[in-house]
Amino acid sequence: MMKVLSTKVAIRLGSKNHKMIITTLSQIQKAMFANTGDSTTLMRGEQFKKDLKAKKLKMGIFLNSASPTVAEQISNSGYDWLLVDTQHGPMDNLTLGGMLSGIANGKALSMVRVGGYNDRSGIQQALDLGANGILIPYINNAKEAEEGVSCCYYPTQGTRSVYFPQRSTNQHGLLGYVGNSNKNVVVALQVETASCIENIDSVVATKGVDIAFLGQNDLCMSMGLFEKYEFPKMYFSQELNDATKKLTNACEKNGVTQGIFLFGTERVGEFIDKGFNFISVGNDLHHVLTQTGAHVSKLEEITKTKKEKWVRNPTSLL
Repeated sequence: MMKVLSTKVAIRLGSKNHKMIITTLSQIQKAMFANTGDSTTLMRGEQFKKDLKAKKLKMGIFLNSASPTVAEQISNSGYDWLLVDTQHGPMDNLTLGGMLSGIANGKALSMVRVGGYNDRSGIQQALDLGANGILIPYINNAKEAEEGVSCCYYPTQGTRSVYFPQRSTNQHGLLGYVGNSNKNVVVALQVETASCIENIDSVVATKGVDIAFLGQNDLCMSMGLFEKYEFPKMYFSQELNDATKKLTNACEKNGVTQGIFLFGTERVGEFIDKGFNFISVGNDLHHVLTQTGAHVSKLEEITKTKKEKWVRNPTSLL
């Protein structure tokens, strides 16, 4: 193999009047594999995972707007991580690549929620495009967890495919990126079904899992709590509390970080006290609507005492 890589290759351009350009595959290989990036960025995921293990708080939001511009702006706004939600957002791979590039221009670590444990192509594309981590939704049992996690790691730890060039290899080269990817990729499983809670010990014990991410909305649906309780009482029900405790116990036993999706900051302190340190406070569209609602309400308040009173257009969103 090394003999082949160092063999000289002659490239003849056009007519015999052109000079012959001689190069070597070893020179090409050196350029391709060169690791010229900053070592702090190379090991960023590993440090993030160490911080999670040390129970440091990591705050972020989901991105559903399919906008590279919004992704870049929010990445420069102070959050620790941003997650591009391809499960529910209208992103193709070109848009995803632009969003991940935008995030990389800021300070946030990038993650992608894929379609499910069997979305090998989605996991592959997200990581090749430069995502620092993956969130795999709708896990029901250990077998599904193992299949999804396997796609996130290169052999022999996993089954991820190697290819070059990709955006993920631009900064540190093929060897710099691939050789360090397994200790840098952040892998999260979404706990959002009754079956997952039933199998939570074996799911969380899956090798390679960094975060067990609680999705209260789908979990309440799966447990039949939306049928049993009037909104929003299901979120404070004993059944959901018991399921959350099972998750907490499994995470503490296996050294896995607890994560959760919340809309807004009202219950953040409560879940920090419960041991959750990877926390989402909504998504970019929720942020837009929240701020829009604040402006609209303020405009109504300002014009109450004016000659011309302003009233918002009817909406079910605000």
